[in-house]
Amino acid sequence: MRFTNARDLVPAGAVTAVAAYLGIRLLYGELPPLPTLAGITLLVLAIVEVVFGFALRGRIRATSGKPVQPLTAARAVALAKASSLLGSIMLGAWLAVLAYVLPESAQLQAAKSDLPSAIIGAVCAAALIGAALWLEYCCKTPTDPDDHRRDRSRTN
Repeated sequence: MRFTNARDLVPAGAVTAVAAYLGIRLLYGELPPLPTLAGITLLVLAIVEVVFGFALRGRIRATSGKPVQPLTAARAVALAKASSLLGSIMLGAWLAVLAYVLPESAQLQAAKSDLPSAIIGAVCAAALIGAALWLEYCCKTPTDPDDHRRDRSRTN
């Protein structure tokens, strides 16, 4: 399994942004008002993942607590990968909403009231991406000094 990078996340977010923007342009008048704190659940998930990342990081590096079982680390990486993809998709959706309501906010009261929701949602989705990538990074095993010695002896 390889670590998540931008080429894994950008296409999902871009496709979602285009599809959501087209949908919003067609159906904005039919949609109910967006709750101002609609994106906060993404922030809650991000906070949980950051805390979990710090806890795992200490245990993997053997600086605190009992050692991490391999299955626990694999589940944490799976959670991190899924969360970063979710964050990318939601960031695309919230940016699509923002791209529509920002220019319309001068003319439409509904767009003006949906603007804070779009900003909060986009920020929280970006925070989830960052937290998920942090959790994935925390699951890396530290390099073994013996492995470095063996590698150097092979090159000499």
